[in-house]
Amino acid sequence: MYVAVVPNRNSPPAILLRESFRQDGKVHNRTIANLSDWPSSKVEALRQVLKGAAASASAEAFQILRSHPHGHVAAAVGSLRKTGLERLISAEPCRQRDLVVAMIAARIVEPSSKLATARALDTDTLSNSLGELLGLQKVQDDDLYRAMDWLLERQTDIENALAKRHFAEGGLVLYDLTSTYFEGRHCKLAHLGHSRDDKGGKPQIVFGLLTNAEGCPVAVEVFEGNTADPKTVPAQLKKLRERFGLKQVVFVGDRGMITSARIREDMADDKGLSWITALRATSIQKLAADGALQPSLFDATDLAEITHPDYPGERLVACFNPVLCEQRARKRDDLLQATEKELEKIVAATSRTRRPLRGKHVIGLRVGRVLGRFKMGKHYKIQIEEDGFHYERKPDSIEREKKLDGIYVIRTNVKTTTLSSPEVVRSYKQLSVVERAFRSLKTVDLKVRPIHHRLEDRVRAHVFLCMLAYYVEWHMRRQLAPLLFEDHDKEAAILRRESVVQPAMRSEAAECKAGTKHNDDGLPVHSFRSLLSDLATLTINQIQPGNASLPTFNKLTNPTPLQKKAFSLLGLRLELPKA
Repeated sequence: MYVAVVPNRNSPPAILLRESFRQDGKVHNRTIANLSDWPSSKVEALRQVLKGAAASASAEAFQILRSHPHGHVAAAVGSLRKTGLERLISAEPCRQRDLVVAMIAARIVEPSSKLATARALDTDTLSNSLGELLGLQKVQDDDLYRAMDWLLERQTDIENALAKRHFAEGGLVLYDLTSTYFEGRHCKLAHLGHSRDDKGGKPQIVFGLLTNAEGCPVAVEVFEGNTADPKTVPAQLKKLRERFGLKQVVFVGDRGMITSARIREDMADDKGLSWITALRATSIQKLAADGALQPSLFDATDLAEITHPDYPGERLVACFNPVLCEQRARKRDDLLQATEKELEKIVAATSRTRRPLRGKHVIGLRVGRVLGRFKMGKHYKIQIEEDGFHYERKPDSIEREKKLDGIYVIRTNVKTTTLSSPEVVRSYKQLSVVERAFRSLKTVDLKVRPIHHRLEDRVRAHVFLCMLAYYVEWHMRRQLAPLLFEDHDKEAAILRRESVVQPAMRSEAAECKAGTKHNDDGLPVHSFRSLLSDLATLTINQIQPGNASLPTFNKLTNPTPLQKKAFSLLGLRLELPKA
């Protein structure tokens, strides 16, 4: 090929891109393109390239106009699509679906407010490649709010599809509850209640999470902030039996949720429903007082089944954990010492010469605050007078509690033919994976809190968005486990434990990885958040050739071995977004 200049009478010459070829022994020429409207510098550049001139490698030959972080976005969006979640949100492509996908991915890669997310998606202020990857332009925060309303209408259908995918008939369903604080006082869901975030002065909302036995989230429900834990259970049982259509369910919840009243009123008559929970400390003390639970049970084993008339037709699996025993003893001693330190201050205040503390009511309020703070009132005999205050320990109470240190009792109506005693204990301990989900949702990963939305449905949509983001993260963590400080050989970890009652242990491979900070391939090990930060250094660079008349083009940075491995584990190809 060559550039030809063809005279054109009184008009400017025609500049043509031509190709010469041989046919039937003769040389022919044909025109490929008319370059007459090209600037002369651009034509000359093409002519040099056709002549085989080497491109200049000087710094001035190209300019990087902008770099967009891309690797972490590609990993999040690619994983979301690979799980099939995008099609569960909506089978038909639409802008609303793209906005929801963008909010889920943004919650994973960089949790922020909806306004900050909208600004990040705006192509004029693009802080990463998310908007470009999803083909979104001119996104405003109101667009995201409308997409949240659109998503909330589909929550039931999405959860039903997830339940069909992840809940096995007759399998375990884990349920736990948490609360988080609310900014503002204009939402009907926000109420003062028990705060699990030590934000008792702020209004709370409560939300419960249903997962499968492995901790994969399936459904979430938001309640008013002053809702008691047991009152949320009936709604979940109805959801499992009627909406999800599960004929056989083993429902696992903690001791503060599945109470005797809940079992009697909501579970006893349901033949397809089994449950696993644990007894409270007062119930365990009653078992010990009645002689059904004795420390001698654990002389040769750390697990034993017992019976008691108060629990007809049920199984009680008593467990003794020596590590837990030491922890409880140490914690009680620390709390007793802290309580007495504060009580001594009150004693000193009643005995001081100047302005001594006086009055039963005033002294009682001070004492009550201390005992309520440390929860040690049961171990003290208190005597309050108008001009003084005295206290002493109750040795019998402390000794009685010591005898039960490290002992807990699992309560269930699951038949022995369905789950053995160790399997019952293991099933109850699986609640730890739901607690891990709450840590991810509320702290360093997805940051559901603090909540700034005012409308009730927006709060529900926000929590549901965060649950969907954790759904994607849960799958990503499992695939990326060889690169994370997580146990990627759980079967080996289970085999290392002599008993299910013992604390969980990591596999030897996980301990080696934690000790050396590198995996078997010599790659550095990360937390999930720091791995995303590393992937973000994979950028899309917009490049302008030194010749300003030539168009710009995009190029990805070369991935490091760690980044290549991450995308390989995720089963994703690293490539530029399609225009």
